[in-house]
Amino acid sequence: MALTHFDGNGAAHMVDVSDKAVTDRIAVAAAWIKMQPETFEIITQGRAKKGDVLGVARLAGIMAAKKTSDLIPLCHPLPITKVAVELEPDADLPGIRITATVKTTGQTGVEMEALTAASTAALTVYDMSKAVDKAMEIGGLHVQLKDGGKSGRHEAK
Repeated sequence: MALTHFDGNGAAHMVDVSDKAVTDRIAVAAAWIKMQPETFEIITQGRAKKGDVLGVARLAGIMAAKKTSDLIPLCHPLPITKVAVELEPDADLPGIRITATVKTTGQTGVEMEALTAASTAALTVYDMSKAVDKAMEIGGLHVQLKDGGKSGRHEAK
């Protein structure tokens, strides 16, 4: 199997999707951010000095999905039809579990948009909370679900 973002000479290029069918496509990506229990309490109790951490992170993730092609050099600009970013506090981490869902009807998938949304939401939680916890850890970024297009459905195991 060859990498699609390189031509026969090994030069990077944007994949030509003009011959691909227009289909409904969805991608779901997930990540987490771990933090100190005290930081978790500040966020979940709404006591952060910068404001509503989870609300701002949700908006940042949505905005990031829409800007993915500006950030990833060979990513196609897409007509996104839906972006949803969920941030769920998890006391067992302790931290926040993030899930980003992106939909489109087009000729290429939205995995990069979902990954960008989830990672940007996590980075925003970090940014808004770093004054009290510089040791936070972001991880687990992966595609949970991708569906639509020629390659069909993929679900993480």
